[in-house]
Amino acid sequence: MQIYLPIAEVSVNVFLLFGLGGMVGILSGMFGVGGGFLITPLLFFLGIPPAVAVATGANQIVASSVSGVLAHLKRRTVDLRMGTVLLAGGLIGAGLGVWVFNLLKEIGQVDLLVRLCYVVFLGVIGSLMFVESLNALRRSSKGGKPKRRHHGWVHGLPFKMRFRTSGLYISSIPPLLVGLSVGVLSAIMGVGGGFIMVPAMIYILGMPTKVVVGTSLFQIIFVTAFTTMLHAVTNYTVDILLALVLLIGGVIGAQIGTAVGTRMNAEQLRIALASLVLLVCGKLALDLFLTPGDLYQLGAQ
Repeated sequence: MQIYLPIAEVSVNVFLLFGLGGMVGILSGMFGVGGGFLITPLLFFLGIPPAVAVATGANQIVASSVSGVLAHLKRRTVDLRMGTVLLAGGLIGAGLGVWVFNLLKEIGQVDLLVRLCYVVFLGVIGSLMFVESLNALRRSSKGGKPKRRHHGWVHGLPFKMRFRTSGLYISSIPPLLVGLSVGVLSAIMGVGGGFIMVPAMIYILGMPTKVVVGTSLFQIIFVTAFTTMLHAVTNYTVDILLALVLLIGGVIGAQIGTAVGTRMNAEQLRIALASLVLLVCGKLALDLFLTPGDLYQLGAQ
């Protein structure tokens, strides 16, 4: 059944959109990512303009993340204090990212920027995660004990805070910078930023994997909601009908993903996420080099 999207100005299959939202919701619950790194490129493939895909994709992430957080709160695997520090940096970064997005939109380079950002970030993060996860899986299969965390540069910074749920006593500066980076990416790429934040929380901040997922989703909710609001007010690129269909599928999928994720160990979760990131990156990179089906596009002068 086809529906017409008024802001995107295209017709798409409603069941395809619903399934897309459900799939992203499952990823949200399993990995602690908003799923924007997947849903936004897939919307590109369906013919949704990048500017609309970025703004509307961020809107859908809010719903799936809320659903996932509620499930994690019941299990007490959300570090609210860490999430608040990440959120403070994220809101600042989102405002900065929307300003950059609007600037590039005015000069007509936003579509290329969004696609290039996806290829670069997904390629780098996916490769690093995949290699590290394989090493961790190999160590666990040999029965070796996991390496103890050593005090690094993070522990030598000032303005320390105690994060009891994560069992950490570290500076508040690294979480702020991680949140700031994720906020910028959220605004420019239409992502929750979990595909960067989750590895950063594990390998830079030293948080336990079981706490990372819920805490990541907590921060994603507010940053993506703020990003969506800014895009709606400044760019008018949020398609409510598209967001609604994706939202319904995302809420249902997040509950399924949370239940599945609790049955998998940390190494399996990370290697599955890394593989998915690399697949999406490869498809986007290929599209940049292939000749498009429509070589010309009519636009208003």
